[in-house]
Amino acid sequence: MNKVRIGIICPSEIAFRRFMPAISECDEAEYIGVAYASAEEWFGGAPADSAVIEKEAEKARSFKTEYGGKVFSSYTELIMSDEVDAVYLPLPPALHFRWAKLALENGKHIFLEKPSTTSAADTKELIELADEKNLAVHENYMFAFHDQLDEIDKIIKNGTLGDVRLYRIAFGFPQRAKNDFRYNKTLGGGALLDCGGYTLKLATMLLGESAEIKYSQLNSTDGFEVDIYGSAALVNDEGVTAQVTFGMDNSYKCDLEIWGSKGCLNTGRILTAPAGFEPAAEIKTADGTETITLPADDTFKKSILHFCKCVNDDKTRSSNYKTIIKQAELVDKVKGEI
Repeated sequence: MNKVRIGIICPSEIAFRRFMPAISECDEAEYIGVAYASAEEWFGGAPADSAVIEKEAEKARSFKTEYGGKVFSSYTELIMSDEVDAVYLPLPPALHFRWAKLALENGKHIFLEKPSTTSAADTKELIELADEKNLAVHENYMFAFHDQLDEIDKIIKNGTLGDVRLYRIAFGFPQRAKNDFRYNKTLGGGALLDCGGYTLKLATMLLGESAEIKYSQLNSTDGFEVDIYGSAALVNDEGVTAQVTFGMDNSYKCDLEIWGSKGCLNTGRILTAPAGFEPAAEIKTADGTETITLPADDTFKKSILHFCKCVNDDKTRSSNYKTIIKQAELVDKVKGEI
């Protein structure tokens, strides 16, 4: 199996701080280089001035200084390069479709930061194109690969909690800087597309393929053009419910509660546990309260490895297509667009 040669479009913080250390640990993947936008490519508006582009170029050069690799002076140059098999896209959500489509049209696999795009229609178009060309598409919900989820699943299956009656998932954080793309409608901002997507993804994992949205609510606050917080309920064919809440002007929460007929489980880093961190879970039953340590993990590395498997294995690639489409459809249903 040849290494998957990956280039990065946009010298973003998450690419530098999270992706690069993770790919350095992956034998199956190789980092080739990073591209910054040309003036004409800059975020879909009027050409950027030279100072903005030079700032991006400086960020890109910091990748080369720290990790080696090449610096490409436009996104298109990287996409057209014969040195690159796959493209990692940590751009704001509204820019994913344009650059992912161009990458797929030019025979490149794509590794997208979440969400895949800002609409189910765009996501399906990318998947159809990828399927036609036998190319991998991966949406980087890293938490889905954390070993703590397997341990929690074992607790559910061994009967400690009894029959599950309800899941509650909450993910939110305090307001960030006003210029953060999350608060910019044009760039694909909004709580649903950001933290809300995590909660829907986990709810689907817990409830299974039959999970569907039964109600949802999105709310804004004065001074913002995007949804700032929201909630939804999903129910599966067995009638088990997952209530999800999310927000990006909230007190910090990253919680999973499982309420069963015999006990409850609560844990507080279900979606954001960094590499090496050991999460804890509290289990309450009639016998008392116990705090257990869940395993540490490196989810970014495992997400990259899963992407490489999608590149090299038809069945894994096809299964990943379905997972991504399901997620996009649930997001659109919360928005009321399906």
